[in-house]
Amino acid sequence: MFKFVAAPVAGVAAGVAPQLIWILSVAGMMTTVLLVSGLGKAWAMHQRRKRAEKGKPLFSRRSRTIVSIYRRFGIVGIAFLTPILFSPIGGTVIATQLHVPRWRILVHMLWSAMFWGGAFTLLAIKFSHLPIFDHYR
Repeated sequence: MFKFVAAPVAGVAAGVAPQLIWILSVAGMMTTVLLVSGLGKAWAMHQRRKRAEKGKPLFSRRSRTIVSIYRRFGIVGIAFLTPILFSPIGGTVIATQLHVPRWRILVHMLWSAMFWGGAFTLLAIKFSHLPIFDHYR
């Protein structure tokens, strides 16, 4: 989440055009989603094996919360929360471990990146008068 929010703040402070900030935010998240969704299954199986070897339980409090979000809202809920709670890497790994088809992960993460990239860019522009932006100039 930090990079997804910090990028628009840095872009506005540097005087980059809002459309370019938005495009670069979306492109950055989707690059991560594309790479992680391709490698996600192998990494997920590796993590599962490590948990089993250490004798750790399969489900933790956090994983139960994630599964309940998925059961209630599906991939739409996971994608919506990815930039603000899970990070692009975390949200993609979660979707991959829940056996969501790759094309659905890409589609839903794309609209999520477009929405949140636009929202964070607009917020950064709206609050660009605050002293935090002076630090970057």
